[in-house]
Amino acid sequence: MSENYKDILSNLSTSVDQETLLLYLQGKLSDDKKHEVEKQLLQNEFDEEAMDGLQEFKDKEQLQFMVEMLNRDLKKKTEKKKKRREKLNIKDQPWLYVSILILIIILALSYIYIRKMLLQ
Repeated sequence: MSENYKDILSNLSTSVDQETLLLYLQGKLSDDKKHEVEKQLLQNEFDEEAMDGLQEFKDKEQLQFMVEMLNRDLKKKTEKKKKRREKLNIKDQPWLYVSILILIIILALSYIYIRKMLLQ
């Protein structure tokens, strides 16, 4: 899985990067830059709703900490799921294929032998 999908804010908007969003939320951007970010976020309804939710945080300085904590938690969960999926995958084992082939051959030969014995 790409590391980019594991960042909680990186998928919020494709045109605004995470650092710019955090600076916007903390009120550390110039008026021109704020206007540009708002314009870009208004183009997508999901981005607009997400930004409204993020703006409701009371302590804007703690927002960076919250984002890092969410990213860490998200990475842990995706790694756990990835490891579980890898455990469930059956790895290629040539001896397994050979043994299945031998078993099929033995069954076919047994069938032929028994059929010949019954017909005599």
